[in-house]
Amino acid sequence: MNLQERIAQSETRIFKAVFPNTTNHYDTLFGGTAMQLMDEVAFIAATRFCRKRVVTVSSDRIDFTQPIPAGTIVELVARVVSVGNTSLKVQVEIFVEEMYSDVRTQAVSGSFAFVAIDEHKQPVRVLPEEVQV
Repeated sequence: MNLQERIAQSETRIFKAVFPNTTNHYDTLFGGTAMQLMDEVAFIAATRFCRKRVVTVSSDRIDFTQPIPAGTIVELVARVVSVGNTSLKVQVEIFVEEMYSDVRTQAVSGSFAFVAIDEHKQPVRVLPEEVQV
């Protein structure tokens, strides 16, 4: 499998319903909850990509462009966008859908960097030698 096929196969999507226990006093999703969900889906995509232990080392520029109201559905989409020797970057987008219509808009985007580690928590190569870049 080459690099582009590996990237395509690791794309990860998660759907969640926005319930009142995850919203703030404005009746919209807490920003911290959105970031937690983004880190989770990014972690899954990174793990699916390299099939190694990975840890989050940074998040970069989380843009909240639309509020996410209670009573909506969110889709989180994570894609590997760059690969280094021991690290990779995953872009995450959150789309919000109204429950009872076809309205869908992008609400949040951001990126997360991960490092692949071994059992001693030391960095290791992200890709096996046989993967063609």
